[in-house]
Amino acid sequence: MRTTQQFSITLPNEMAEIVEDKVKSGVYSSVSEVMRDGIRALIERDAALERWLREEVVAGHAEYLAAPSKGVPAEEVLDHIKARRISRSA
Repeated sequence: MRTTQQFSITLPNEMAEIVEDKVKSGVYSSVSEVMRDGIRALIERDAALERWLREEVVAGHAEYLAAPSKGVPAEEVLDHIKARRISRSA
């Protein structure tokens, strides 16, 4: 039984150049290695997002349900975000 599977993919020129540059620089030994590393990074990112959703978002929602009066109105949160953005760009 095979432990690998071959794919044929099409990339935009900009992405293809990045892949080729990675191989040419010696950081990766092949295009396949670049693709595998990219997929590993995607898997790690997805896992981190799932952890955040389970640990932070669900916990925050449960906290809100337990004490809704402690919640912050969405408009207030947005105003705070806008103010931070303005202060950072100044």
